[in-house]
Amino acid sequence: MYTFVNRSEELAQLNAVLGDRNGGHVVVSVHVVAGTAGAGKTSLVLHWAHQVKDQFPDGQLFVNLRGYDPGEPVTAVQALQRFLRALGVAASEVPQDVDDAAAMYRSLLADRRVLILLDNAATVSQVRPLLPGQGDSLVVVTSRSRLAGLSVRDGAHRITLGTLPEPEAVALLRAVTRDYRPEDDADKLGELARLCARLPLALRIAAERAASHPHMRLDDLISDLRDESALWDALSTGIDDEAEAIRSVFTWSYCALPTDSARLFRLLGLHPTGEFSLPAAASLGELPLNRTRQLLDDLVGAHLLEQTAPDRFQFHDLLRAYATDLAQAEEPSDQRQEARRRVLSWYLHTADAAQTWLYPSETHMSLPEPLPGVTPLVFTDYNTAVDWSEREHANFLPVVRDAARNGLDQTAWQLATVLWFARSPSSSERDWLELGRIGLEAAARQHDQRVQTRLLINTGIAHRALNNFSEGLDALDRAVTLARSAQSRSDEAQALNLIGLIYLRRRELDLADSHFGQAMAIFRDLGNSQRTATALSNIASTRLSAGRLPEVASVIHEGLAAHRALGNRGGEGNLLRIAAALRLEQGDTDTARRSIDEALDIALALRDHTREGFWLLTLGDTQRTTAQYGDALTSYQRSAMLHRRLRDRSREALAWRGTGQTYAAMDRHAEAAAFHRQAAAVHRDLEDTWQLALELDHLAQAVHPDNPETARVHWTEALTHLSPYTDPRATSIRSRIEALLTRSGG
Repeated sequence: MYTFVNRSEELAQLNAVLGDRNGGHVVVSVHVVAGTAGAGKTSLVLHWAHQVKDQFPDGQLFVNLRGYDPGEPVTAVQALQRFLRALGVAASEVPQDVDDAAAMYRSLLADRRVLILLDNAATVSQVRPLLPGQGDSLVVVTSRSRLAGLSVRDGAHRITLGTLPEPEAVALLRAVTRDYRPEDDADKLGELARLCARLPLALRIAAERAASHPHMRLDDLISDLRDESALWDALSTGIDDEAEAIRSVFTWSYCALPTDSARLFRLLGLHPTGEFSLPAAASLGELPLNRTRQLLDDLVGAHLLEQTAPDRFQFHDLLRAYATDLAQAEEPSDQRQEARRRVLSWYLHTADAAQTWLYPSETHMSLPEPLPGVTPLVFTDYNTAVDWSEREHANFLPVVRDAARNGLDQTAWQLATVLWFARSPSSSERDWLELGRIGLEAAARQHDQRVQTRLLINTGIAHRALNNFSEGLDALDRAVTLARSAQSRSDEAQALNLIGLIYLRRRELDLADSHFGQAMAIFRDLGNSQRTATALSNIASTRLSAGRLPEVASVIHEGLAAHRALGNRGGEGNLLRIAAALRLEQGDTDTARRSIDEALDIALALRDHTREGFWLLTLGDTQRTTAQYGDALTSYQRSAMLHRRLRDRSREALAWRGTGQTYAAMDRHAEAAAFHRQAAAVHRDLEDTWQLALELDHLAQAVHPDNPETARVHWTEALTHLSPYTDPRATSIRSRIEALLTRSGG
């Protein structure tokens, strides 16, 4: 049960700000003395927000920024991503870049009236990206710092939320204890309030302690608290009165815990973050789930922990720091390390279980058995594995970092490797790169070349997905060197295949085909059917891109049979997309449509928006070819949106190209030209000369009916960009453009 004591002065200030609004968003900065903010629903701001919720018809957004947490604070981009999901944006469509996320956030809020609560901020930089640009929203920021920059630059109204006046502090104590000990003397309650420095967090804990001992005299409770204060005084110097009161109350409440509950409280301070699940807590404590739940209930009842969802809990940052200090002081170092090993073992083996569903075709890393007292989760289907990955996503990096910081290098690289395959489809490869870097350094310290090779391969995949081609080639070249040194032919072939994919994206088709061929030959020698099928898919894509259509069909047939035999749905969908594109070029639109529909069904079943976004381009092409122009525009629009969220500018521009081609087919040439210009600008910026040449060709076709001279300029430039390419498709396009220029007098 939570109790709120009315703080009339501060409430009046908040209501005054609300009443004085003259349009546009308003920022209120609430300076909170440490320990003033309580847990959960008890805070003044949340109470006030509930009172005024009707004035914000579009809802409320809340985030605890954990600015003073002993661990990592919530970054602006993490908060933005949570808000965007709360505003209805699918997780896979949320931008990874802070500027892109902030732009989408401000756009969504522009026509809404929302109350935004940013709790426990540490710095202005943590807050500023979360401020709406326009609209009629109200932002309330709480912080232990004054955040002067918000007042100076953003015009924030500052309210200081200090300690409670003594009558209100006594009222808070009385509100919690009245049903258990109604006869307590007001003067004695005042003395207890003063010992708690009239801080709500300390007051609530003290009140809960008093309520749980209804037959103990208040004098005795006060004496116990004074004893704890004296102990704290002896152990510390130079601490202000408020910090002393908080620490004393924490100690008082902690000492009243049963032995098992107190031990679990200490060990929870060793968790890499302040938010954790019931099974993770059970692993830390080496306890059965039912017993752990009972102990966690004790801690929640004592206001030492907060329950945020079924079987999920979090610390107030001050209490987490206190628990960590207790673990350091009271737990022997070997037992602290064993507790860390257990919780890291739980994450490692649970992630490994998630891989079974998320990446079923990938070989599992050989792992030691879970440590005694550790029971990893077992997932019953794909969606439960995805749900776990999404819930725990924010803990992945702190877990790997915690292993490395505590000298557990083997565990660090094992986690980094396994967590690559425990990522949900909605996550970005960008989120893994820092995990990979930490794991790579840990593997290097252990001189483990095989692990370094694996992590470099995953780093290369991540950079390729993010269009960081130079970084990707660097990582993969290092992987090939290490693999050959260790005589690991499988890793060598995987790295060669990935190098081929980068060359394919850069349209260096001969290099791509060569690397795919080398990789496939090794995979076949090793009897690796799944990797062989993947290399076949990539060869088919390369030859389709080159315009070597007769060579594509047989490769598709062989690859599809292999992927289907292996149950590799992602690989099957990719080849269906290639088959659809081939049939479309051959004029068989019915077969093309069946293939691309089947591919997209696979992407949706996998909840994979990367595949969906790319394959929608082929669906749009098929719809455009069959004069289903409205449907084509819808497909291209969704593809552009997904690629924008994934930060794939190149493929977003391909969606704009399809849109332009559709408008051209509808004889809406001005609109077509506008989209082609937009796409050409992106390809020029990315220095992608092949795609730029194609876009200039389409742009020339769009403007030619009204402006033949401008069309000639675009075609002429397109020819200069096409000159390095000698494949059949490039040769055909170049010949067509040269003929057009010749007919028009060029």
